[in-house]
Amino acid sequence: MATMKDVARLAGVSTSTVSHVINDNRYVSENVKKKVNAAIEELNYAPSALARSLKIKQTKTIGMLVTTSDNSFYFEVVRGVERNCYERGYSLILCNTEGDSKRMLRSIETLLQKRVDGLLIMCSEHQLISKEFLLRYPFVPMVTMDWSPFDVSSDVIKDNSLLGGELATNYLINRGLRKIACIAGPQDKTPARQRLAGYRKAMRDAGLEILNGYEIYGDFEFAGGLSSMQRLLQLSEPPEAVFAGNDAMAIGAYQALYQAGLSVPHDVSIIGYDDIAIAPYLTPPLTTIHQPKDELGKLAIDTLLYRIDNPESEPKQLVLTPELIERSSVVSR
Repeated sequence: MATMKDVARLAGVSTSTVSHVINDNRYVSENVKKKVNAAIEELNYAPSALARSLKIKQTKTIGMLVTTSDNSFYFEVVRGVERNCYERGYSLILCNTEGDSKRMLRSIETLLQKRVDGLLIMCSEHQLISKEFLLRYPFVPMVTMDWSPFDVSSDVIKDNSLLGGELATNYLINRGLRKIACIAGPQDKTPARQRLAGYRKAMRDAGLEILNGYEIYGDFEFAGGLSSMQRLLQLSEPPEAVFAGNDAMAIGAYQALYQAGLSVPHDVSIIGYDDIAIAPYLTPPLTTIHQPKDELGKLAIDTLLYRIDNPESEPKQLVLTPELIERSSVVSR
């Protein structure tokens, strides 16, 4: 296997010149570049990423921890993160936690052992990671995307879920709907709690009663929305509208209504949250609260790269503003 010294010898230049040509980090004349590139091609030389990372003390690699889910919201965010990594010359190592705390710990150790330049955290396991665990490794900059198991300070990017819950519920109220239920997400997650709080605030501000059984706690998955909607339909006074804490549960609610011989929105109006890619293609297209997933991916990478270059700066908390997307899943009374 050819080395940089072999390339330098064949091109008749120093190894530092070869390094400058490969990394494009210092001026080298076009004539010398041609000689170096010709030598690289002739020797079939491949630069060592490991050697380069040891020299510049960077691996140009970002690690990302994410919960595996049937909900395409996570996939869409990861896609945005990967695209923005690529545009900035970084590689992304993605670790799925599969909802397993042990796997989460193992994935964290793997990423830290590989000396990733930074971590993006978007997972939902219950177990907190102690400071002592992280102190076994050199400081790694990290950005939390909504929720993290780390008991340490970090930059945080999150959705204004309280406002989003209010937007969704107020939209139903303004359409003349009064018996409104909420299929909330798991209450150990801040976004789920805040969306539920937004629903309660909007109902309270409108002077509307939340009937017994109208608050159901789901799991942010399709099946959770299905079972929750089935429970709501069994009530002596079923709701005429439902705010689902995310689009996945809204889709599950669609299926429960279909199985019961009911339709959206004529029998029950549905509004979701996230605006995942499939939302406009449902029958009827889903009215929902949009989260800027591409912007989230870009902001996460921008924030992490700033943290890498400025490790001593104060942690930042960035809040994205949700937006109502009106389609056809809510009737007007």
